Amino acid sequence: MRAASGLRYWLLQSGDGFLLPLVILAFFWQLGAPALFDLDEGAFSAATWEMLQRHDFITTFLNGEPRFDKPILIYWLQALSVSTFGLSEWSLRLPSALAASAWVMTTYYFAKPRIPRRNAILTAVMVATSAMIVIIGRAAIADALLNLLIALTLFDIWRYWEQPSRMLLFRVFLWLGLGFLCKGPVAVAIPLVVSAFLYISNGQWKTWLQTVFSPFGLVVFLAVAAPWYILEYLAQGQAFIDGFFFKHNVSRFSDTMEGHGGHLWYYFVALPFMILPFSGLLVQVLRSHPSLSLPLSGEGAESGMPSSSSPDKGRLGRVSFTRFLWFWFLFVFVFFSFSNTQLPHYLLYGTTPLLLLLAKHCGDNPNRWLALVPAILVAGILLFLPELLAKAVTQNPTPYFQGLLEQFRKVTEAYYRLAVGIYLLALLALLLWPKVQNYLRLIGAAILQTLFISSILIPVVAYTQQAAVQDLARAARQMTGSTIVMDGVNMPSFTVYRQALTPRRAPEIGEYVFSKEGHLQPAENYMTVFKQGGLILARRMR
Repeated sequence: MRAASGLRYWLLQSGDGFLLPLVILAFFWQLGAPALFDLDEGAFSAATWEMLQRHDFITTFLNGEPRFDKPILIYWLQALSVSTFGLSEWSLRLPSALAASAWVMTTYYFAKPRIPRRNAILTAVMVATSAMIVIIGRAAIADALLNLLIALTLFDIWRYWEQPSRMLLFRVFLWLGLGFLCKGPVAVAIPLVVSAFLYISNGQWKTWLQTVFSPFGLVVFLAVAAPWYILEYLAQGQAFIDGFFFKHNVSRFSDTMEGHGGHLWYYFVALPFMILPFSGLLVQVLRSHPSLSLPLSGEGAESGMPSSSSPDKGRLGRVSFTRFLWFWFLFVFVFFSFSNTQLPHYLLYGTTPLLLLLAKHCGDNPNRWLALVPAILVAGILLFLPELLAKAVTQNPTPYFQGLLEQFRKVTEAYYRLAVGIYLLALLALLLWPKVQNYLRLIGAAILQTLFISSILIPVVAYTQQAAVQDLARAARQMTGSTIVMDGVNMPSFTVYRQALTPRRAPEIGEYVFSKEGHLQPAENYMTVFKQGGLILARRMR
């Protein structure tokens, strides 16, 4: 009870001081401890390392081949961090952690004047501690930065719609330019469609067109984004256009890439896990507000509208702040549901408004059971993860998956079950503890989950999947002068830990190869040098 009172007092009386410890817990605690994850973290990190080796800050390469997957901004930021602090998991992840922290703060300061302060605090907590955001904010990839820039863009679009100014117009196009430099067309497409809804639904389509094609704004956008795209085209020609715009943008929507196919129902399943421990609030808000056509009257300052004394209220009152947030979320949800390449983090582009909506409508009195039970159920499943993985391996008994199971048992046999048990008991205590306000129970669950993810779950998964990659790379690093290639696997973190290019191709006689157990055939042609966790470093003898 005292702990709950202390937490409540600190949150409500500390001003905005709660933000710093919140983002430290969410994104910086244990940031550099786990190994880099393949494929994505390994690919971004290896490309950044190779950029520094080549001193080529225009074109990114991965193991000697041009990499057109993403534009340049995140590589520049990672290269700056590595140049400043040295090559490490921490320095490679630092730009994402800083971007995620800014994402939390940006959302809080947008929400603060538009909804009650307690709800705004809950918004910040939700953005910082939702399961998928905790993971993305700790990953050496482009998505935390992209989500920050999308949020900045759409928040300033709303502010500009409320009260147009040249500075806001400048900021909107600045964020669009940086977003285009971070991830390409998606950073422009989402704000474009959502802003069109905002203006056109209010009968202001001419104003929208004038704003979108503002000469001042377009100059700002082009000044930020165009130079690198021009230089990259001059360096790589049509290969850049085909690789980036067609393959990694158009084809990601029209075709299944890298085995990440999906279904129309994919994000219905993914969403509750992504926003844990806040999934139950989605049920509460839909039950409380079953229609998206919410009444506009009476929303006042809480909906982001000016006070009744404002001369602009008649114009602004014709569209709801709530509808703006709903459309932002639903557009992202529907658009990526129809994409033939689906990954969970694509839905993050629309998670910011969803969490704001949940905090706005449920923050005053979240249902106790809906607030706690989703996290408790997932913790219960995680308690039996060793048995579930063992069962899965029996369904696919390849040497690689058997090796992963051995790695998992090594790291979990000592403490995993005890740690999950303590986490589960703590959640149950939060659920059953009397005389605690429900929003404090929810914040307590979020803090517990974040500690569990960063201190237990991520390290366990990292050791299971990546420890063998690290160990084999260190062994390969001692083999100076030897040619080592990668075949049958795509784990670019091997290049980072080895600190040498590792081309992906079949080995020639006399060369060494990093691969999965069972892939190298015929086996008698290879001599095993190192084997661990379903992975192998071998030499081709004939």
